[in-house]
Amino acid sequence: MSISNAEGKSRFSPIVIIGILFFVFGFITWLSAVLVPYLKIACELSNFQSYLVAFAFYIAYFFMSVPSGWLLSYTGYKKGMVAGLVAMAIGSLLFVPAAMTRTYPLFLTGLFIQGAGMALLQTASNPYVTILGPIESAAKRISIMGICNGVAGVMAPAILGFVTLDGADEVMEKVKTMTIAEKTPVLDMLASRVIWPYLLIMVALLLLSLFLYYSNLPDIDHEEENAVEPTEGPEKTSVFQFPHLLLGVLAIFLYTGVAVIAGNTIISYGVYLNIPIATAKFFSSFTIFAMLVGYVIGIIIIPKYLSQNRVLTISSILGVLFALAAIFTTGFVSVMFIAFLGLANSLMWPSIWPLAITKLGRFTKTGSSMMVMAISGAAIVPLLYGYLADIVSARLAYWIVIPIYGYIFFYATIGHLIGRQKEK
Repeated sequence: MSISNAEGKSRFSPIVIIGILFFVFGFITWLSAVLVPYLKIACELSNFQSYLVAFAFYIAYFFMSVPSGWLLSYTGYKKGMVAGLVAMAIGSLLFVPAAMTRTYPLFLTGLFIQGAGMALLQTASNPYVTILGPIESAAKRISIMGICNGVAGVMAPAILGFVTLDGADEVMEKVKTMTIAEKTPVLDMLASRVIWPYLLIMVALLLLSLFLYYSNLPDIDHEEENAVEPTEGPEKTSVFQFPHLLLGVLAIFLYTGVAVIAGNTIISYGVYLNIPIATAKFFSSFTIFAMLVGYVIGIIIIPKYLSQNRVLTISSILGVLFALAAIFTTGFVSVMFIAFLGLANSLMWPSIWPLAITKLGRFTKTGSSMMVMAISGAAIVPLLYGYLADIVSARLAYWIVIPIYGYIFFYATIGHLIGRQKEK
């Protein structure tokens, strides 16, 4: 698989363009860290209902990943990514009537459409990063993209939190003693705060789609990709004959779940620990900053000092240790250990992805689509956390991440080798 040498109309290199797209991924994705507590107040939701924000956004990956592969085969990668940006702009626009009517299902519809556009972008962009150099250093390149993603992730919740959650503590106290007639205009005013931010996001996405359309980003050479056979063992006839891929798909499913838990639950967890929203609204940025630190570490150590699978092993162990520390401590210390999960999670995606799709040959595109489909774990796992938080407690609900990190440890040490022993 290679990238064709197409002539372009822009001086921007492909890696810079993909970096810009990863910045967009981070900005849009991590807005949900603020939307969860914000909509919980504005729409009067339970924990379970509030985590439907993540569900609506990420479940689109399950439904759209395979159709995205088909669409990209028809349109080409660049036009497909333009379509993804336009879809995200449409989803952002739906926030306006949703906010004006304070209709939670309409918010969720907008998030689903955003997620569908993101799935299309992810299906196209991740293979680019993987093939822009040797597979052994793919985690380093993905880590560089992760920095673009993470910088946006630090900015997004801080900006949206400043706009939407300003004075939210006072609103929460007021509505507790108000009648339905009294609190309706107060909550309507709170809901209206997202209108201008999402209108600006819509405009920015449309402008970026125009930039991408006229850029020099080339398409992947499908003819060469389809001519390549898997490089080990007997000839394969189905993508399901690669156990290391299937186990990797499950690893991504579970990883994305714990990654979203670490970023999207931390504000609500802080409120649960009686930390004011005025302070807690910045906590998700702590998680993402920890991820950024991890990405920098990955760029330095992979593969010069540690292999991708060794890094994944260490990351899974750190995940268990930080989660246990959060469960068995209290107050701000406990919150910080949830933020440290961002460090543990940071190098999991960059490590799992190349381990799972290596040696797939002509099945690489299908394997990549399956990996993108597995991002839907971010829809299911946080919802389970929200359910546990309602029936047990927000602190004890974090036990859900322990067996997940255990499976990732298995994949790092054994799972990625199953069906590939001859390579070793």
